Amino acid sequence: MKGYAFIGLNLIGVLIFWTVPMLFSFIISISKWDYSKGIKGIRIQGFSNYVEMWRDAWFRASLINNIVFTVSYVAVLIVLSFMVAYVLNEYVVGKKFVQLGLYLPYIVNIVAISAVWLALFSNNGPILNLLRKIGMENPPVFVSDLRWALPAIVLICIWQNLGYTVILFLSGMINVPRDLYEAAAIDGANGIARIWYVTIPMLSGTTFFIVITSIINSFKVFGLINLMTHGGPGTATTMLVYNIYRTAFQFGKLEFASAQGIVLLAIIFFITWIQFRIQKRNEA
Repeated sequence: MKGYAFIGLNLIGVLIFWTVPMLFSFIISISKWDYSKGIKGIRIQGFSNYVEMWRDAWFRASLINNIVFTVSYVAVLIVLSFMVAYVLNEYVVGKKFVQLGLYLPYIVNIVAISAVWLALFSNNGPILNLLRKIGMENPPVFVSDLRWALPAIVLICIWQNLGYTVILFLSGMINVPRDLYEAAAIDGANGIARIWYVTIPMLSGTTFFIVITSIINSFKVFGLINLMTHGGPGTATTMLVYNIYRTAFQFGKLEFASAQGIVLLAIIFFITWIQFRIQKRNEA
């Protein structure tokens, strides 16, 4: 009975804080809402909000930006964190101190991170001054440059989350049996071959978890955008969550914002479902 009681509490929490808001958002997304009348002002009108959403240039831009951000962020994060974890596991003494240094950005407040990177990327900041010293006459002010603003956000997000993913990979590498490496070495496998045929397959579960969580988190990026670029310049760094916030709280279009939220939920669910199918197929 105690087990059912614990499960019941969790189910109640999910119902109150996830299922009910999601259903309410869906109802709003297919409705026209007269806010002055409260709940009674909700009138179901079909999927016209979704049609309007796909016609909206800001939504299309935010969707494209989010896809570009997700692909570049996840790909670079996975490869870089794997490489760092491998070097730490094989060659570094006192790796716990390095892990701590890498992990610190992950737990630092997003406001502090934004303030530091705004100072670093400012016109008189150390990054642009360094570029001038090495011969670049007019380096771009990254977070306010149309071409470089999104790559700058990608860079910051990778820096922020690198330590966390390195620790996950490192935990998996530590648990890989050394016998497998010794057997591969006896068969004539060099270092790269051992990584390809031993390390990577043994870390498939860890990699799958990191990919899933990284993709989901990439579609929820909001703090950096809100604090550093406000979606600009233009729509260069406008992501889906920021556009939902902008639509709902700056323009007061809750129905339109709810439709975007449901689409975001569907995208995350679909990507997760695809990856679980791929994972099951690989395990079969």
